[in-house]
Amino acid sequence: MHSGVIARWRAFLPVTEATPALTLGEGDTPLVAAPRLAEAIGCAELWLKFEGMNPTGSFKDRGMVMAVAKAKENGARAIVCASTGNTSASAAAYAVAAGLRCHVVIPEGKVALGKLAQALIHGANVVRISGSFDDALKIVRKEGLTSALVNSVNPFRIEGQKTAAFEIIETLGRAPDILALPVGNAGNISAYWKGFVEHDERANSGRPMIYGAQAEGAAPFIHGAPIANPETVATAIRIGNPASWSAAQRARLESGGRIDAVSDVDILVAQARLASEAGVFCEPASAAGVASLLKIGKGKQFAGKIIVAVLTGHGLKDPQIAIDRSPPLPDAISPNDPRLVELLT
Repeated sequence: MHSGVIARWRAFLPVTEATPALTLGEGDTPLVAAPRLAEAIGCAELWLKFEGMNPTGSFKDRGMVMAVAKAKENGARAIVCASTGNTSASAAAYAVAAGLRCHVVIPEGKVALGKLAQALIHGANVVRISGSFDDALKIVRKEGLTSALVNSVNPFRIEGQKTAAFEIIETLGRAPDILALPVGNAGNISAYWKGFVEHDERANSGRPMIYGAQAEGAAPFIHGAPIANPETVATAIRIGNPASWSAAQRARLESGGRIDAVSDVDILVAQARLASEAGVFCEPASAAGVASLLKIGKGKQFAGKIIVAVLTGHGLKDPQIAIDRSPPLPDAISPNDPRLVELLT
């Protein structure tokens, strides 16, 4: 039975006696060994932190439980967020659990249907705009809104998300040499680094180099400037002006890591290889970190290294891409067809 992030990591979190013990069973996600991909990358060990096993299917639940609990503690009656999909799904679910209303602003036509379905079924007030995620974020950050903002600019989101770093250390016995993860709005890369630093200061557990990965069509860190119209198949990281830009750059610099860009083709190949070689089905954006490792790991720089790649969301969030890239199903045949033996042998 999962106690949830707030109860499990209370000593590391800014909670009080008045903070509600909110949980949907988030956290304690598996660290899956991927030896075949480790060989392809050229590292000693590759572990996949599969955040798709959180209650709403993404890493957002770790931070959302903290943001919503603190909003409730501070007397909020409603929460609000901008989203490319996963944030809205998580916010809607935790709002229900806390007895709060939820308002969501999304870019029209830019959210995977699996994620939109979650926000709708949980009863969120979904507002679509004819613009980008960055436009949506500007709207929810406007002065005068009475709903509590629960995007990753909310510091309690970062506090909750950092707990994944604690779990990795707990499982491995120390920090990995490298942590690879996708970068969209850049809150998660900042949160992981915060978690590793805090744990190291307490227990001398080490600090990894942070390797971030952006999609080429949405890579403001690579260009050194915001992208006006970001485009990528990886909808969860289709963000042109990350809200946590400076914190992410600080994590990269302090860790001695890097942020790279990978193509949509690289991302989809990595997604397929994760499914066929490691048995883990993640959404396209989640595969960006592994795509970057596969791209970089053609030399010997990863030799002897223990690497953790964060898979931020479940593949069922955005299944159509996987279906479209798979061979078409054959026509249905009779259950008495003699070819069945041959087909199943």
